[in-house]
Amino acid sequence: MCAAVVFSLTAETLLDDFMLTHPIFLTADRLQQVLLQQFTLEAEGGCREGERRDGESEAAMSAAERKQAVLNMAFRYLDTYRELLQEEGERSNSFPKELYMCAIQELTQYPELVEDVLKLQRWTEILHCPSNEEKESRKKQVRPLFRHFRRIDACLQPREAFRGSDEIFCRVYTPDHSYVTIRSRLSCRVGEILALVKEKLQYSEDQPVLPGNLILVAVTSAGEKAVFRPSDEAVFTTLGVNTHLFACEPSELDSLLPLPEEIHWTPGDSKLHDMSAEEVANQLVVFDWELFSCVHEVEFICYVFHGEQSRWRPLNLELVLQRCSEVQHWVATEILQCQSLPKRIQLLRKFIKIAALCKQQQDLLSFLAVVLGLDNPAVSRLRLTWEGLPGKFRKQFQQFESIADPSRNHKSYRDLITSLRPPLIPFTPLLLKDLTFLHESCKTFHGELVNFEKMHKVAEMVRTIRRYRSSQLAIDTETSPSHLQTKAYVRQLQVIDNQNLLFDMSCKLEPKDT
Repeated sequence: MCAAVVFSLTAETLLDDFMLTHPIFLTADRLQQVLLQQFTLEAEGGCREGERRDGESEAAMSAAERKQAVLNMAFRYLDTYRELLQEEGERSNSFPKELYMCAIQELTQYPELVEDVLKLQRWTEILHCPSNEEKESRKKQVRPLFRHFRRIDACLQPREAFRGSDEIFCRVYTPDHSYVTIRSRLSCRVGEILALVKEKLQYSEDQPVLPGNLILVAVTSAGEKAVFRPSDEAVFTTLGVNTHLFACEPSELDSLLPLPEEIHWTPGDSKLHDMSAEEVANQLVVFDWELFSCVHEVEFICYVFHGEQSRWRPLNLELVLQRCSEVQHWVATEILQCQSLPKRIQLLRKFIKIAALCKQQQDLLSFLAVVLGLDNPAVSRLRLTWEGLPGKFRKQFQQFESIADPSRNHKSYRDLITSLRPPLIPFTPLLLKDLTFLHESCKTFHGELVNFEKMHKVAEMVRTIRRYRSSQLAIDTETSPSHLQTKAYVRQLQVIDNQNLLFDMSCKLEPKDT
């Protein structure tokens, strides 16, 4: 490979490193300021049109190349963060506009910039006026958010990336378990949510007394409570599988209880008995791919490095993590609700087969979620159920457990994923664990200097995620009634995530002295 090609590849890698990781050490606003300053820097001391002397031609060309390099970096920034910048509207559109105006003024002295100026003009139009396709894709109805407000027609639609300005429906409960349904932006502050709730309660016939000073609380199915600050943003996607929002006065906090349906259960046959393992696995894979494809690369960095202070909240990544937890609890729920031992054994076989099919289709998210669900202590203690499983399935599950084994830094899982080719869906929690370890084990700064070795390692991890999505997963578009029924079932799983309740259910199926 010639030196020029090697240099080009190295420069490209360095540029990609910078673009992916700059939010860690340089805010977007500051980056835009620096690019503007660097673009105008040469013009301040340079020659005007007609003033170039023979000895200065080389220097003048150097100035033009410098400006083009700055513009190339600006284009790379705009391209990398396009969807997120479009979301911000005028706040982000002012940058390409200002750069465009600076570039126009330089055209007479540097005519070679004309193509770049036209490109900048297109970018100002893209960020200010999205294409018709983009407009149509953003013309969504107000959407329910996963489990907090259910609608069959909504769950059957292909999943699109959530943005902070998206409007959603969400239920907010009061201490007596009545609720109001609010319409809110996804990125809404808690203070704004409480204002919406208060307004609804003022006009409610069931609320004889006007609410006083309200707080917003997340209550899990196990009764754990987390009080949000009024300044907290985008709290909806942080909620657990069966966690609900409550609005109450501070004096009522201790009286908050989970919803009755979260702490009681009804035994019964599972719908899963009537569905094929192949169809369920296919729908799990398709839905996981939709969710994974919605996650912007920068969300991984924002989640680990900035948390609540991030400019761009990792909304879609939080939903992927929520889905992983949901699938784990779904497996345990279905098995523990089944009262018949033979049918329970059949479900166990079916889940092992579903795990095998997800692994075969390279969906390691649902594959490991199903395996971990079967490893839930409330399920693994069911001795009679596991003893009824044919030896072939027991052996296969043992192999799956070895892949989920965290020993030697998850070596079995890492060996497996290294052997796969895109498209594939990784086990996202482990990706975040790796990024977190890298973040906590290496300093971001050495004095005032950025640790670019760390930035390169972070960027390499993000590029790995990019490679996983470098080719498109083949999506099944069948629309038969049974297909749609399975699709709806998989996309709105009914689960119990209260571990104490799951263990009580397990002990009723097979008491400890059995």
